[in-house]
Amino acid sequence: MKKHFAFVSMPAVGHVNPTLPLVAELVRRGHRVSYAIGREMASTVRASGAEILELPTEMPEIPPQVQPGPPPVAKLMHFLIDDIRASFPLLRQRFRADPPDAVCFDTMTSTGRMLAQDLDVPAIALVPSFAANENFSLRDVFPADNGGFPTEALAEFGSQFQQVGAEFGVRAELPFGAPPAELNLVFLPREFQLRADTFDQRFRFIGPLLGERAEVPWKPREPHAPLLFISLGTAFNNRPEFYGMCFEAFGGSQWQIAMSTGQHIDQAQLGAIPANFDVRASFPQPAVLRHATAFLSHTGMNSTMESLHAGVPLVAVPQMHEQAANAARVEELGLGRRLKPETLTATDLRAAVDTIAADEQVRANLDWMREIIRGCGGAPAGADALETHLS
Repeated sequence: MKKHFAFVSMPAVGHVNPTLPLVAELVRRGHRVSYAIGREMASTVRASGAEILELPTEMPEIPPQVQPGPPPVAKLMHFLIDDIRASFPLLRQRFRADPPDAVCFDTMTSTGRMLAQDLDVPAIALVPSFAANENFSLRDVFPADNGGFPTEALAEFGSQFQQVGAEFGVRAELPFGAPPAELNLVFLPREFQLRADTFDQRFRFIGPLLGERAEVPWKPREPHAPLLFISLGTAFNNRPEFYGMCFEAFGGSQWQIAMSTGQHIDQAQLGAIPANFDVRASFPQPAVLRHATAFLSHTGMNSTMESLHAGVPLVAVPQMHEQAANAARVEELGLGRRLKPETLTATDLRAAVDTIAADEQVRANLDWMREIIRGCGGAPAGADALETHLS
């Protein structure tokens, strides 16, 4: 029996992209998918075959970053609370009139969990990072300051979430520390998950989902030169001094460089670009990684998984504590190396990339992880889990 699935996510690349192959697989099987998303990614989502409910959600502006660190907790929390007030009435109106059989929600979107309560339908969590349960959360591996989220601030904002939920007659909870859903689809392999032994059958580790993005054509300028891909992701990437350090580290070297600077950087402010650099606001990342010898990355989970899917070693320069946890796991499993952004030099960058690219043990570990990823099941496994859960 064909079902109607409502997907709810925040309009951030690392959160939306992993869901799109799952949407496409559900549509291919004859199910109907309605996807609630902010305007920034509406057209991208529409291409997967979903019907769109456009929300007023817009990600907050990211100011220039003098140094790495967590986003200001107050700004993030106010964004989430304001988004509930702006988006939840639209979600409720649309889906009370056109009820779904289940709500699939990104773990950072409280509105999706609230919608499932309001409609009294199954809630399925879409987990693009480390999963959390009753025994483990990322806060367990953050520094003593809770990764920039002080305990007293979390308590205060927890109260505000409860208040805004009461306004709509449902329970609203902070995304951090909310209980697991009835079914949790995790977009990474179990072998990468921290404290994996504590996760039960509610969690399906279906691995990274690349879909059609893996087939986008792209060719490097110099097909026979080793390619280094450099990217700090799509959010916390306003780091002109880091890109200048990359010029110093790799300009004129044997490396061919593809460097993504994001939408916040004006290339003119970077000065002279070395001849062996191809600098753009963005690249088709999975396509570039198909050709890459190494990836100098912020190690956001989406980028980490795409690198491991391609079997490319990582040199990690994390920009926030969640990314640092990803980087630490990469290093622990022998899949790359983590650098300390606060003391980083051009010499460190060059040495780390040259060393990791030549490390045969790292290459063997990457081959092991790549085989695991191939066996995770991907979008078909996710669709199977959804169908079984609703049967």
